[in-house]
Amino acid sequence: MRVRQTLERDLSTCAQGKVSVALYRLDELEGQPIGHFNGTCIDDQDITIDNYEFTTDYLENATSGEKVVEETLVSHLLKSNCLITHQPDWGSIQIQYRGRQIDREKLLRYLVSFRHHNEFHEQCVERIFNDLLRFCQPEKLSVYARYTRRGGLDINPWRSNNDFVPSTTRLVRQ
Repeated sequence: MRVRQTLERDLSTCAQGKVSVALYRLDELEGQPIGHFNGTCIDDQDITIDNYEFTTDYLENATSGEKVVEETLVSHLLKSNCLITHQPDWGSIQIQYRGRQIDREKLLRYLVSFRHHNEFHEQCVERIFNDLLRFCQPEKLSVYARYTRRGGLDINPWRSNNDFVPSTTRLVRQ
């Protein structure tokens, strides 16, 4: 109750008008459906990551075999920093592609290397898209990220070279 009142007071002061706040437990959000990214989550790999500086080195030789696969990979470990404020931006990312199979360990290391990288959400997605095209050379590629809200704004960029249409349901961290 105190948290709600504090939020209402502080937000009303900032907005210079009355603001009402409603707080819900996660299990009370039936009217606000929570979506999820379809695909295989690559976050639970048994690997040690000790480099958090951006590098494309992990994408070198990141594909294997000649067999063409079509798969969707997901990670909830994407984090970069705002180019202006350097505040952290956390996101989930969905990568759909058709091409030679991408090594999941190398892909996860590449995504985690964004941890200290300073760039806007849209630029990060564009960079990931172009790096995957350059190093992995898939026939089809879609990269879609849903970031936690900042300043009340959703920024959910995507980049695709096919007819990909992103879902508009929010994820659990939004």
